[in-house]
Amino acid sequence: NGAICIQPCSPSFHGDTSYVCEDRKWQMLSDACANLDVQSLFQHWTSCLVVTEASFSFCSLIVSNVFSSLQRISETDFSCIIPDILSSPAIPGNIADIVDLLKKISLLLSDNVTRAKMQSYSRIANHILNSSIISNWAFVRDRNAGSELLDSVNLFAGKLLLRNGSESVQEPFIATKGYSIHRNTSGTSFNFSMEFNNTGNITGHVAIPEEEFLKLPRASRAVSIALPTLGAVMESSQSEPVFVNGMVLSLSLPEELRRVLLTFEKVNKLEQVEARCVGWHSAERRWDSRPCRTQSDTVSSVVCVCTHQRRTYKSFSILMSPAAPRSAVLDYITRVGLGLSILSLVLCLVIEAVVWHHVTKTEITYMRHFCLVNIAASLLVADVLFILAAIVHNTALNYQLCVAATFFLHFFYLALFFWMFTLGLLILYGLLLIFFKITRSVFLAAAFAIGYGCPLVISILTVAITEPKNGYLRSGACWLNWYETKALLAFVVPALSIIVVNLVVVVVVVVKTGRSSVGEGCKSQDLSSMIRISKNVALLTPLLGLTWGFGLATILDSRSLPFHVTFALLNAFQGFFILLFGTLLDRKVLILDYMNIFYSLRNCSL
Repeated sequence: NGAICIQPCSPSFHGDTSYVCEDRKWQMLSDACANLDVQSLFQHWTSCLVVTEASFSFCSLIVSNVFSSLQRISETDFSCIIPDILSSPAIPGNIADIVDLLKKISLLLSDNVTRAKMQSYSRIANHILNSSIISNWAFVRDRNAGSELLDSVNLFAGKLLLRNGSESVQEPFIATKGYSIHRNTSGTSFNFSMEFNNTGNITGHVAIPEEEFLKLPRASRAVSIALPTLGAVMESSQSEPVFVNGMVLSLSLPEELRRVLLTFEKVNKLEQVEARCVGWHSAERRWDSRPCRTQSDTVSSVVCVCTHQRRTYKSFSILMSPAAPRSAVLDYITRVGLGLSILSLVLCLVIEAVVWHHVTKTEITYMRHFCLVNIAASLLVADVLFILAAIVHNTALNYQLCVAATFFLHFFYLALFFWMFTLGLLILYGLLLIFFKITRSVFLAAAFAIGYGCPLVISILTVAITEPKNGYLRSGACWLNWYETKALLAFVVPALSIIVVNLVVVVVVVVKTGRSSVGEGCKSQDLSSMIRISKNVALLTPLLGLTWGFGLATILDSRSLPFHVTFALLNAFQGFFILLFGTLLDRKVLILDYMNIFYSLRNCSL
C-alpha cells in the first residue's frame, strides 16, 4: 500500500501516467499523457506570427520559448490554433497543456482584448470545461490547475474592450459580459443562464447596488464571468468534504466598488442541507466564507452579499456539505434549549447564592457546591458566547471579532469540562479516600488550577499555533478549524478524555452505592439498589457531562438526523438538567430555598 508506479504512455502519446497501490490494486494517481498534434499546431500558429526563427517543438512553445513570439501578435487574433486544439481529446495531459497555454496568453496578450480575442480564448477554455470531460480534471498532475485557469480567465476577461458601452461573449461553459459604468449609473446587473450538464441549465445573477456607483471617481467598466462547471474542479482540491452547488461567478470591478449581490441557482436542491456563500481566496487557493454572508436561502436558490477585492476575492460561489444536516427541528431545539438553559443557569446561581451559607457548613459540601457553581457559571458564559459568535459571523463579518469569540468560546467550554472533571475527582475522593483529609485552601488552589488554568493554557497554545497560518477558524462559523489544521482536536481530545474519566467515576459510584444495607430483605434489597443506582446515574450524568458522549454518534454517522437531534436535546438543555439534578433535587437546598423565598415575601409584605 502506498507504492507509486510510473508507466510511459502508448506510442501515440508523450508523457507518463502515475499509479498508487491501494488495497492490492493499482489506482490511477495522475495522467500526463498528451497527444496534441505538435507539428500541425505549430504550422497554424506560425501563420499568425511574423517570425524568422526556425520551427521548434510545441512543448517548448508552451513552456518558455513562446514569450518573444507571442508578444509579436499582441494585435492579432490567435483563432488559427483553435481547430487543432478543439480536435484534440480533453484528456488530463492535454488539459494541463491547454491551461498552461491560456496562462501564457493571459500574461502576454491581455493588453487589448478585443471581442475576437475573447471569443477565441473562450472557445479554448470551453473545450476543457465541458461537463462531459470535467471528471478528467481529477487526474491532472498539477492540483492547482483549476485555480490557475480561474486566475488566467479573470486576468484576460478583465481587460475586455467594450464597444458602445457593453460587450457579451457566450460559450456553453464560459460566458463574459461587460458594461461601462460611472457615478450616475442607475444600477448594473449581469444575468447568466448556462448549460451545466445534459439535464438542463443553471442560472446566476450579479447585481451592483446603486449606492456603490457614487464611490466612482471616473468612468470605468464592470466585467463578470460565469463558469458553471469550474466549481467541480476546484472543490477537489479542498480537504473539507463540501461540493460547489452553483456556478462560479467572477467579477472585475474598480477598486472603489466593493459590495455586490449574487444570486446562485442550486444544482442539487436538497432541503436538508444548508448552503454557504464563499469567495475564492486567490492567494491561498481555497474557498473562504469571510467575504460573504447569506442574505436568503431557499430550496432552489441562494442570495449572497459579498465583498469584492481585486487582489484576493474576485470569484464567488456557494458550498454545500452533505455531512451537515439542515433541519428546522434542530434549529428549534437549539434556540429553545439555549434559552431555557440560560434561564435555568441564572436561576441555579441565584438559588446557590441564597442558600450558600446553609449548605456549605462541612468541607465536602462546600467543595461540591463550589464545583457546581463554577460548572453553572462556565456553561452560562459559554451559552451566551455561542449566541454572540453566531451573531458576529452572520452580521458583522469581522474576522478579528470572530477570532476573539472563538477563543473565549473555546476557553469556557473547556472550563466547563475541566470543572466537571474536578467534580468527578471530588466524588472519587469522597468515596475512596475516606481517611485522607484535604484543606479548603489546598482544594481551592487545585480546583482553580484544573478548572481555569488548564483551559487557559490549551486555548492560548491553540490560537498561537494555528492563527499565524490562518488555520484557527473553520470556514462558515466562528469555531475551531478541523479540515486544514485540526485545531478542533484542542477541544475534542480533552473533552472526550474527561468524559471517559467521569464515566469511570459513575461506574465506581454505582458499584459503591449499589450494595445493600444491613438487614434488608432480598426483594427490598434489589428494589433499593435499583432506586439508588438509577438516582445516582440520573444525578451525575448531566453534572459530569456524560451527555456530550453522544457526540461520538454524530461523528460515526454525521448524516443521521436522529443522532443530531438526540445530541442537541441532551446538550442544549444541559443547563436545565444542572438546575434540576444539581440544585432542585438537593433536599437541603430545596427546603432552605422555599423557606428563604417565604421569609422574603413576608418581609416585603410587612
